[in-house]
Amino acid sequence: MFKKIDLYIIKKFLGAYFLTMLLIIVVAIVIDITEKMDDFYNERLGLETIIKDYYIHFVPYYANLFSSVFTFISAIFVTSKMAGNTEIIAMLAGGINYKRILVPYLLSACLIFVLSFYIGSEIIPKGNIKRIAFEAQYIDHKKVETNQSNIQIKISPEATIYLEHYSRNTQQGTRFSMDVFDNKHLVSRTTASRINYEPSDSTWVLHHYQTRTFSGIRQEVSVGDTIRLHLPMEPTDFVNIENHQDQMTTSELKTYIDHETARGRGGLNAYKLEYHKRFGMPFMAIILTLIGVTLSSKKVRGGMGLNLLIGVALSVIYIILMIVAPSFTIQAGINPAYAVWVPNTIFLCIGLYLYRIAPK
Repeated sequence: MFKKIDLYIIKKFLGAYFLTMLLIIVVAIVIDITEKMDDFYNERLGLETIIKDYYIHFVPYYANLFSSVFTFISAIFVTSKMAGNTEIIAMLAGGINYKRILVPYLLSACLIFVLSFYIGSEIIPKGNIKRIAFEAQYIDHKKVETNQSNIQIKISPEATIYLEHYSRNTQQGTRFSMDVFDNKHLVSRTTASRINYEPSDSTWVLHHYQTRTFSGIRQEVSVGDTIRLHLPMEPTDFVNIENHQDQMTTSELKTYIDHETARGRGGLNAYKLEYHKRFGMPFMAIILTLIGVTLSSKKVRGGMGLNLLIGVALSVIYIILMIVAPSFTIQAGINPAYAVWVPNTIFLCIGLYLYRIAPK
C-alpha cells in the first residue's frame, strides 16, 4: 500500500525529473536556434512554420532521447538531498528497510519507462516524418534519393525478382527478371527490358518480355510486347528511404521487419537495431535510477559532489556503450539485440552490486 513517504519521494523524484527536462530542453532549443538562425533567415521561414514543422517535433524527440539522463540526475539530486538532511537515516531508524525505500523510486522509474516507450513508439515516429523532411529541405539541403540499382527481392517463397535499375520518379525499372522455383528447382524465368507500375489497377506492365517454362530438359518459350502482372510488390520496395526506421511506429517497424525477412531481404540491421532500442533505451531509466539511488543514499561530508562525480562517470560510460555498440551492428553485422541488451545487462549487474553493498 502507498504511504505518505512513498508519495513524498515520488513527488520529489518526478518533480526533479520534469524540471531537469524543462531546463535542459530550453537550453537545447536556444543552442539549436542559434546554430540554425542563418538557415531560417536564408529560407525566409516564418515563426509559425518553424514552430509547427520543426520545434514541435524537436522537443519530444530530444526529450525522449535524453530521458534516461534526466532520470539519473533526478535520482542523484533527490536522494543526495534526502541523505544530506538525514531523512534516509530517519527512515531506516524508523524500521523501514532499504529495499522498501527503493520502491517509490522504482515505481517512478517504471512510470518514466512506460511514458518514454509510448512516446518513442507512437508519437516521435510520426513527428520524425516532418522533422526529418524539414531538416533535409531547409537545413541540410539534401536531395531525396530517387534511384536504386541491382535490386533483388524475394516476393514469395517460390519467386525472386531482380531489377538492374529503378527510378522512383518515373516508377520504371530496367532489365527485369523473375525466377520461380519449385522445391529448389527452377520452373520458369520471365525477363523484360523494361517494367513500370500502373497505380490505377495496381499492376506491373512488362515490356518486350520473354517467359521460359522448364519441364525436365524441355522448355517452352513465349514472347510478347507487353503483359500485365499482379505481383506482390510496390514501388516503395525498391528505394531506400533515409532514416526510414525512425519514421515508423513500433508495430509498423515489427511488421516491416517480419515482412522483409520473409522476402529474404538483407540489410535490415538498422531496422532491427531501432526496434530493440525502442525497448532498451527506456529501460535505461530503471537501471540508472537504481545506480543513482544506491550511490547517493549515504550521507557524506562535502555534500553530493563525490556521489554525482561517480554517478556521472558511470552514466557517461553507459551512454557511450549504448552509442558505440550499435555502430558495430551496422558495420560488422553483429546481432542488434546484443548491441542494446549487453550494455543494459552489464550495468544492471553494476546496479545490483551497488544495491547489495549500499548502507542499510
